[in-house]
Amino acid sequence: MTAGASAVLLESLLKTLKLPTFLKEYRQAARQCGETNGHYEDFLLRLAEREVAVREQKGIARRLRKADFPAAKELSDFDFSAVPKLNKQRVLDLARGDYLAKHENIVFLGPPGVGKTHLALALGREACRQGRKVQYSTAAGLVTAFAEAREKRELLRLEAKTRRQDLVLVDELGYVPLGQGAAETLFNFFSQCYERISLIVTTNLPFSQWPQVFGDERLTGALLDRLTHRVHIVSIEGESYRLKASLKGREQKGGGAGQG
Repeated sequence: MTAGASAVLLESLLKTLKLPTFLKEYRQAARQCGETNGHYEDFLLRLAEREVAVREQKGIARRLRKADFPAAKELSDFDFSAVPKLNKQRVLDLARGDYLAKHENIVFLGPPGVGKTHLALALGREACRQGRKVQYSTAAGLVTAFAEAREKRELLRLEAKTRRQDLVLVDELGYVPLGQGAAETLFNFFSQCYERISLIVTTNLPFSQWPQVFGDERLTGALLDRLTHRVHIVSIEGESYRLKASLKGREQKGGGAGQG
């Protein structure tokens, strides 16, 4: 068989085996191994490493896309100096993802604007990079989605989708009234996730105020029991980032006008 015919057959087989990186780079890898008198094993190892690396990157991109995060927030962008009482090492330890294997939860608790959502999204993105399936939703969006699924008789499909996740982010719990039946919906959701799926919840409400917001003390107590059974509670104290940024911007504008 001629070299040209061999190449055609090889490329056909690589397409059949669905090895696009092998197909794209085998000529370059062969040339590099030839120049260094490398062994056949070196040639295959080099290609296999590249194939795996590309697949991993595509997998991460796919999981990030499916998670439906509202913004690309990273831990490296978080200003820990603005919240000096927050234990940075504890957050970095959580980012390693050990809590996911144990089906533990995380609750970020603090006033608006201190970075709870930023940290939740950053941990969610790290989980995607670790091969985990992640889904983001606001608390209001979650309640609405289940209510709509119930009306359309698609509840089983939505519950099945939830069961396929490794981590669900429930953002802004307590920021807005959730309406009648919200406590029951969230109780059912948390019960479904209990010891199966990890949750990251952000809230501005102390746990003592949850019954007042949900309007059903019994269900809220049961909900909290499931959420906090195996939980990492991260309290964040400080002033709002957004408020400080707004005030700083006004000061700079005022200073610039004065100088002008």
